[in-house]
Amino acid sequence: MKNLLLLAFLIVQSCNTETNEHAGHWSYQGETGPEHWDEIEQQSDCNGVLQSPINIIDLDAVNDNTLDTLHIHYSNKTKINDVRNNGHTIQYDFDKGDYITLEDIRYDLAQIHFHEPAEHTLNGVRFPLEMHMVHLGPGNKIAVFAILAEEGAPSAPFDFLENYLPIQAGEKKQINSHFDLMQILPESKAYYTYEGSLTTPPCTEGVRWFVLKNPITISVGQVELLQKIMPLNNYRQTQPLNGRKIRCLKTILSGLKSE
Repeated sequence: MKNLLLLAFLIVQSCNTETNEHAGHWSYQGETGPEHWDEIEQQSDCNGVLQSPINIIDLDAVNDNTLDTLHIHYSNKTKINDVRNNGHTIQYDFDKGDYITLEDIRYDLAQIHFHEPAEHTLNGVRFPLEMHMVHLGPGNKIAVFAILAEEGAPSAPFDFLENYLPIQAGEKKQINSHFDLMQILPESKAYYTYEGSLTTPPCTEGVRWFVLKNPITISVGQVELLQKIMPLNNYRQTQPLNGRKIRCLKTILSGLKSE
């Protein structure tokens, strides 16, 4: 338990999940924008060679039938603890309970947050919104699901989440309500996977990314509500692959399953 708490603290710092002195050192625009992060955060990985996000070209993705199905243990009894506006994004923090297993290693869901527009692109196309589901494993291991969203029919789960908005930068609200994350995942759950980094300073590398191939839909109004309270264009430009291979499971309909 002590190790998990320490790991949670480290990821909080890495993702800037608190409004503190460090959070004021970088932004998404101007002299403190992404192109200057490696100068501002000199002890970071922001100038590394395994950075995220990336542009995923479907034809170049390697079909790898050895990839194991992800085992998702999301319960409708898990509670969202709180929602916060940390000045960079809107973030929902979860009580312990939801987790995934990768190669028999457990990764606990810590939080979800949003980027508008999306950070990852598919075949050069940038979607209106991207949700990151951050999971923490032993030895400071991090695994992130990236869910892309396009404008269309409204999402009932998003209505629930946005019911607690808006909140001002630096503000936090207690929620303490049950939420079933399986409601958010798209019906077809094929995915791309690659090794990358956090997309905010310190841009820590060694992150396992799982970008779901099929987007979900949310309404224009749901996108606009997040736009009003998050920094404009809170996304990082796509980074060079530097020889990395993007793997996927093209021959199956679903790359994920809940248990």
